[in-house]
Amino acid sequence: MIGLYNIIHWNHHVYRALSPYYMYQFLKKTQTGGWKSLGGILLCVTGSEAMYADLGHFSQKSIQIAFISVVYPALVLAYMGQAAYISQHHSFENNYHIGFYVSVPENLRYPVLVIAILAAVVGSQAIITGTFSIIKQCSALSCFPGVKIVHTSSTVHGQIYIPEINWILMILCLAVTIGFNNTKHLTNAQGLAVITVMLVTTCLMSLVIVLCWNKSIFLALGFLLFFGSIEVLYFSATLVKFHEGAWVPITLSFVFMIVMSVWHYGTIKKYEFDVQNKVSVNWLLNLGPSLGIVRVRGIGLIHTELMSGIPAIFSHFVTNLPAFHQVLVFLCVKSVPVPHVEPEERFLVGRIGPKEYRLYRVIVRYGYRDVQQDDLEFEKDLINSIAEFIRGGGSDQNGSVEGSDKLSSIRSGSIPPWEEDGEVNGLVSPNKEINEQTVAQQRKKPRFVLPKSAQVDGEIRTELQDLMDAREAGMSFILGHSHMKAKSGSSFVKRIVINFIYEFLRRNSRGASYAANIPHASTLEVGMVYQV
Repeated sequence: MIGLYNIIHWNHHVYRALSPYYMYQFLKKTQTGGWKSLGGILLCVTGSEAMYADLGHFSQKSIQIAFISVVYPALVLAYMGQAAYISQHHSFENNYHIGFYVSVPENLRYPVLVIAILAAVVGSQAIITGTFSIIKQCSALSCFPGVKIVHTSSTVHGQIYIPEINWILMILCLAVTIGFNNTKHLTNAQGLAVITVMLVTTCLMSLVIVLCWNKSIFLALGFLLFFGSIEVLYFSATLVKFHEGAWVPITLSFVFMIVMSVWHYGTIKKYEFDVQNKVSVNWLLNLGPSLGIVRVRGIGLIHTELMSGIPAIFSHFVTNLPAFHQVLVFLCVKSVPVPHVEPEERFLVGRIGPKEYRLYRVIVRYGYRDVQQDDLEFEKDLINSIAEFIRGGGSDQNGSVEGSDKLSSIRSGSIPPWEEDGEVNGLVSPNKEINEQTVAQQRKKPRFVLPKSAQVDGEIRTELQDLMDAREAGMSFILGHSHMKAKSGSSFVKRIVINFIYEFLRRNSRGASYAANIPHASTLEVGMVYQV
């Protein structure tokens, strides 16, 4: 509206500036000076691209409609209005009077200032949410250390909040603002950051045209040359101001690139070590039902990231301490990209080896809005799911052969017939806040008993009875606690990367969320050094 007012009031012929002819004449007349001014001209579009970072909150179509019908026309009219005002006001006391607010009618300057401050808050929010989305994707691809991700919506997967990144952004913003103490340096840094993002996006878009859309490579090259040549022109103009603040985004990018590269490299090496050193099922079968060790009463839950095979931490434990529980469960907890996982789909249960080995694999799946159960309720559902798997015939019914890792989906949450006196008084719901002392008094450990009237096969009854006896003896949680160390003879750079940088990042990053719900009294951490 202010732009329209200035165009009509001061110079209605300014619409001719939309013609590219005047841009060409400007660069032809000013030459080097005009080329250097492109860095400042670039700031006219910075901020408008931030709305595309809101893809986590809004759909593509809504953002495209908003940009084409509202944002772009408003920008063009606002800058044309400023140009119309300046064309009639050539004399200024100093350069600081050449700006947006001088073209605003004096009675409206303070209301417009308030709107501008609110607009800055909205723009920063778009950048923050965009940063959250990128960090989450990088973390999922093992390119960034683990952080706490809080999902703020039950319907939209992209609406997240990351406390650590929020604090880092705040500290960096304050440091840059206080350190520069000059808006000119801030704008130079912003200009280089924005045009670099545009240039990288153009290069990646050309790959999308060929690899995802399966279009001609000549179309991709034409797209890259047309848009890339324009962006390279702006990029070169902002790069000239490297010493005047433009070095900040490059430095920050370099630091984050080192962090991401080191974390990705260390994660790959750790996974390769796990795969190369995992215990084969055949090795386990050759040990016999006793596994070559003393089997003591109880259930041992071994947490592992592997969904197949036996982790190296198990062989490391039994080699140094040849005793283990009579029932072994290899537990893998996974997060899936849906808000909630239905109870009947939460547990996947399978058998490792013959029945007499009493080895099971359980994969527990949680949605990003699911609240993980407390230890007593989790134990109850876990035992129920394994018992249901056994009662259903186990591997025989599900077509699994001995030694395979085929899994079956087991419904949890129902009260099975073998929980005769398994009343659980006052189990805590994750959605309710209850005094901890009251919970401790009300909660009662469930006792599982196999009824004599249960119509089950004799072999299945024996296996179920062994599971119930082991449960009554107690359950232990075994967690792996690994340390990475470069092999002797490794290069100096590799030793620095693995022994110091990666280990520092690992110690200061967030581990698996399920570890916080495990009772400390029943937890056993097994340390292991990974020589990579």
